Amino acid sequence: MTDRPDHLRFAAPLAGRAWRLGTKLAARAQAGLTVVRERRASVGAAPSRGVAFAGTVWTGGDAEPTPGVVVVDGGGRVVEVRLGPRETLPRDLLVLGGEHHWVVPGIVDAHVHLGFDPRADPDRPDSPISGPASGLVAVRDLGAPMRWTQQWRTGHRPIPAHRPFVAGAGPVLTAPGGYPSQSWGADGYAEFVESPARARSAVQQLASEGVDLIKVALQDGGSSRNPWPVLAPDVLRAVVDAAHALGLGVTAHALSAEYVARALDAGVDEFAHTPTERLDPELISRIADSGTAVVSTLQTFFSAGTGRTAADNAADLVAAGVVLRYGTDLGNAGTGPGVDPRELDRIADTGLGRLGALRAATQASAEAIGMRRRFGRIEAGQDAALVLLPFSPLAEPGVWRTPAAVFLGGRLTVRQADNSGVAAPRAVRENPSG
Repeated sequence: MTDRPDHLRFAAPLAGRAWRLGTKLAARAQAGLTVVRERRASVGAAPSRGVAFAGTVWTGGDAEPTPGVVVVDGGGRVVEVRLGPRETLPRDLLVLGGEHHWVVPGIVDAHVHLGFDPRADPDRPDSPISGPASGLVAVRDLGAPMRWTQQWRTGHRPIPAHRPFVAGAGPVLTAPGGYPSQSWGADGYAEFVESPARARSAVQQLASEGVDLIKVALQDGGSSRNPWPVLAPDVLRAVVDAAHALGLGVTAHALSAEYVARALDAGVDEFAHTPTERLDPELISRIADSGTAVVSTLQTFFSAGTGRTAADNAADLVAAGVVLRYGTDLGNAGTGPGVDPRELDRIADTGLGRLGALRAATQASAEAIGMRRRFGRIEAGQDAALVLLPFSPLAEPGVWRTPAAVFLGGRLTVRQADNSGVAAPRAVRENPSG
């Protein structure tokens, strides 16, 4: 094949280092793979033997980046992770990568709104969803009409082509007339609950329709003259208790100190944003002591002019030991589909550093409530959801805009080296706090 990219080749010694598979493992890699055509992707002939990804391997979590190779069989399962110098791979095994490449777990975005994804058409069951070609392997939609959520969410089904894994919360539970029903969520994005009894029935209904988690909104609009209604403490507690009784977690939209405290009192499992009102040390400690995780969404706040306070809160939360998860809040100003290198750097600046930011965007986000698949790590025996990058994401997070290859759902996507950019959202919300 004459148009094969530089990073796509067949096995040969790699910069003085080489690897060898045992006969049994090599045989397991002979089942064949599917190569998917993505926009701006360069696609080779479908490999019939399995594939190896070579370069600096970071398997996720607390692992250290180490030269090595990851071998995936034709069924899409990782059959071996080899670190350190080895002998050559079988010559008939397709190899992607090289000395300067990195092999890493795919990114998981713990806060998106697919209703604002330019590719996600809720009226088309086979509609693509942005992300996989940029290394985004899973997303969690935190607010959409229920029929759209049912169309998009993956559940226990195989991951479709041209889509990441999708978990969904369905409509946001809020007080009658509350956020977001008077702004971006006026058309089916909100479900009203006015009493503990109604809260319990709403949670039971959402659970029966297949949501992966529950989201509640606690925002009064910031106007003392005409504030939006907010869930009363007893109603909020009823939501949380009903969700937990059904095995569902609850994430809370709460940007102010008052509503962060109310959410903690009710026992929520997570905050869907870093709060934008400065939190005092006592409240930071309460979040840490409760084990409540926080989704970052920092870049969109910087785009709206409230990012500095949110970033200071995030740094204090990280210092206190709170788990910070990568999330972009796709749909807001300053966001776009796919992996956002700016969000990764905002997380790194909290004190986690760039490797810590990758942990937040892989293992930490993969462990978010509602994410029922194994992502965030590269492990032998598990389904592959990994990305081949042309150089180190620790040196430049912008490399996520030009991944060399992505393996997800048993499919291999090989992208052109000069690919850049993604489509802009078809709409943005006026209030950056979804």
